[in-house]
Order: sequence, then C-alpha cells, then structure tokens
Amino acid sequence: MQKENQKQVNRFTRIEKLLDFINENIDQPLSVEMLADKSCWSRWQLQRVFHLETGLNLAQYVRELKLSLAAERLLGSKHRVVDIALALGFSSEVSFSRTFKNMFAHSPIAYRRRGQRLGLRTPIKLCSRVLDSFDLAARLLQIRIEARPEFTLHCTSGVISGLFSLTPNYQQQVPLIWSEFVDNLPKAEMLSVLNESSSNADNIELIGVIGVIQAKDDIDAIPYWAGCTADSLCGSTSLDTIKVPAQEYAVIPFTGPIKQLEQVLAWLFSHWIPDSDYDSIDGYELEIYPANYDPEDSASYMEYWLPIEPRS
Repeated sequence: MQKENQKQVNRFTRIEKLLDFINENIDQPLSVEMLADKSCWSRWQLQRVFHLETGLNLAQYVRELKLSLAAERLLGSKHRVVDIALALGFSSEVSFSRTFKNMFAHSPIAYRRRGQRLGLRTPIKLCSRVLDSFDLAARLLQIRIEARPEFTLHCTSGVISGLFSLTPNYQQQVPLIWSEFVDNLPKAEMLSVLNESSSNADNIELIGVIGVIQAKDDIDAIPYWAGCTADSLCGSTSLDTIKVPAQEYAVIPFTGPIKQLEQVLAWLFSHWIPDSDYDSIDGYELEIYPANYDPEDSASYMEYWLPIEPRS
C-alpha cells in the first residue's frame, strides 16, 4: 500500500510541475506534444493522467486559460483584438474570435463592451489542506471569476460566528437557519419551489448569504440569510427579502462533506488570494447549493462565491 501511495504522489508531483509550467508560459505556444515532452510521458499517457488528476481535457485547459487571459486584456487595456490574439499564439483574429465566442458566448468586442468578468478560468492550484489522504484529485482546484447581477433572495436570517472568530459556531448555526427557512415555507410554496426546481433547475438556487462585516462590527455576530431566488416566493409573508447587489466573485467549487469547506477557505485566504491577481473586498459572500444538496455526502457539490476586485 505504501509503495502504491508513493507512485500516486510521484505522478501527482509531475502533474503539479506541469501545471506550474503551463501557468508560467501561458502566453507562449503550448501544444500537447510539447507538454508531453516536458512531462516525460507520451502524449496519450499525459492526456490520460491529466484528466484522471484534474477531470479536465489538457488541450481545453490550456485554451481556456489563454482565452481567460485574453478576456482580462480586453477589459484592462486598449490593445487591438488582433494584437491580443497574436500575442497569445492564435494564428489569426478570425480563429481567435471564433474560439473566444465559443467559450464566452460573446465576441471579443462585445465582451469588452459589456465590461464584466464572466466565466474566466484561473490556473489549477494545489489546495494542500483539503484532505489528509491520497484523494489527490480533490486537492486540485480551479477557481472561476464571475460577475453576478443584483438579485433578490427570499429568506430567513440569523447570526453566526465565522471562520476567523475565536469561537466559530457556523457549522452548528447555519443548518439551524436553513431548517428555519424550510419550516417557514407554507406547504403550497414548498411544493411550488420543488416543482420549479425539478422543471427548471438551472434557474432555482438555494443561496446562503453571509453579511458584510466592517472593522467596527462584532465578528461573533455575522448576519446570515438562507433562502431561494424562486419567483413563486415573491410576496410570501413568512419570509424576509434581501437584495444582493451586483458584484464580481471568485467562485470556489467544492465537492465533499460541508464540514471540510473551512479547510478550503483557509487555503483560499492564506494562499490563493495573495498569489492571485485579485483582492478580496467587503461584500456579500455566497454559498450556492442545488435543491437536493446533502451536507454529509462526499459526492455533494456546492460553490462558495467570494467578492473580489482586480489588484491594481
């Protein structure tokens, strides 16, 4: 068993070094053949191992990082589209624009005109504190950058002590607030939400909103709202409403028991943010869950949305 674990660690280390190489040279031509030579695997072996450890296609990963860098340059500079395309190794403005639109659903010009970071991919990073096991794929995280418009949450509220409190209680308090939200839903409204969730799941989200904390505020009494964006809840007398303003976020994907999320967030604040091109800012933090979320299931997926802005 120890020998097998060591093989897995060695394979993982090679992938990690390759990820660093890709990130450091993302503005250069990076073919699968070149990366295979760099990794000392055959092209077929590299693609298989890369997908096994990251869940992603290698060529697609490189392409999405290049396009995300192009999107940042579109928003942060006045360079011509053709100059951005050629600088990132695309053969022409036409091929770049076609590939860009396939990823972002907008042409480069339209994306620049919108002025919002939508669907940007960041380099995969090692989250070394996620698990004390050899479940290595779970320790590699790729964070997205997304702009989200203002939305209204129909919810119940409470207070929690957060991650940086001396006496954190959020793991106990958050489930109680969610239970209160469910209990406050009249039966007809609950059925309506469930029906909407099953028929239009992409538009129904269960969202936990963590309040903005100022320096003078009590970090042991952070406001937390648990609710849903379903239109059927509009006007419900048993629920409160809160408007969450438009904001740009770093979106952290998380799979596993919710109790392990705090390890990922500790890594996020202590490692990812300082090494990234973004700063965390005051704003509402979001926890987004599917309607059938099970907090104890190792296969459950949710996302944590942290307000950010580009570092100047």
